[in-house]
Amino acid sequence: MARPTARVLALLGLLQAGGQHTVGELAERLGVDERTVRRYAEHLADLGIPIEARRGRYGGYRLARSYKLPPLMLTDDEAIAVMLGLTAGRRSGLLTTEVAAADSAMAKVQRVLPGALANRLGSLLSTTRFTAPSRVGVPPGAPVLLELAEAAHQRRTVTIDYTAWDGRSGQRSLDAYGLVFHAGRWYVTGRDHLRGEVRTFRLDRIAQVRPADGSYDVPSGFDPAEHVLAGIAAVNWKHEVAVVLHTTPDEAKRRLPPTIGTLTERSDGVLLKARVERLDGMAQMLAGLGWSFTIDNPDALRAEVAALADRLKAAVASRPFGR
Repeated sequence: MARPTARVLALLGLLQAGGQHTVGELAERLGVDERTVRRYAEHLADLGIPIEARRGRYGGYRLARSYKLPPLMLTDDEAIAVMLGLTAGRRSGLLTTEVAAADSAMAKVQRVLPGALANRLGSLLSTTRFTAPSRVGVPPGAPVLLELAEAAHQRRTVTIDYTAWDGRSGQRSLDAYGLVFHAGRWYVTGRDHLRGEVRTFRLDRIAQVRPADGSYDVPSGFDPAEHVLAGIAAVNWKHEVAVVLHTTPDEAKRRLPPTIGTLTERSDGVLLKARVERLDGMAQMLAGLGWSFTIDNPDALRAEVAALADRLKAAVASRPFGR
């Protein structure tokens, strides 16, 4: 980095790593004296980049928080991480805005990359295939997400404008315990003042978030993700199922996701309680687990399991063994 301009940009790259950097440290990293570091910092300030200086023996420089986004200095590894992160967010439905925002962000990053790296990244993205299917996310909107996240972090009560699944709209006072992303959707879970209990709300159904009076503490041991998944499992589907799985609790938890239902240890195995829309799908899942099981209810599930067994026997009998 013999050219001064290159060293000025290198200084910006060091400051973008975050934290306070002493003049001595920066001088050593850049291979210049401390007076030159101060001159480079003045150049950055003249360009409108928000530099904060701290005087004294251990003084130095840091980037200040600003409404302006300073030019990003990315290493090759950082550029790969950004591009793959945007790709993963787009495929998983994690984005908080329309997909076009991710596409435009990727295009901007690609335009400022060195030609050789841009070509290699383009080759990587065009030849990579994913085993997991792409999800169509339901974006909540960045302001709603960020305001709820800030409220949850500061333990500050908010008022939300919410539209329920049946179209009814209203305001709720909420103590947000945490945010959860699951299967292409964002959720917030916390104490709903109207109901006086912990509830879960979809962020894409929240139109606005406003500060309200009050603060709170999150109950000890509360896990937002577990609460959301348990709520999804308890959705009022058509059939209520209770099956004893003859396996260990650890094995049941390892094989069955929390969205399936609740698992309770018993002397004869693990009791699975769930609500399902289709009993034939439940019969197929139970058969696929490979464990023996006992159906407590409903009787219609026993009939579905028997019908599945008959179909499997017929499939085997349709072609004699050894042929």
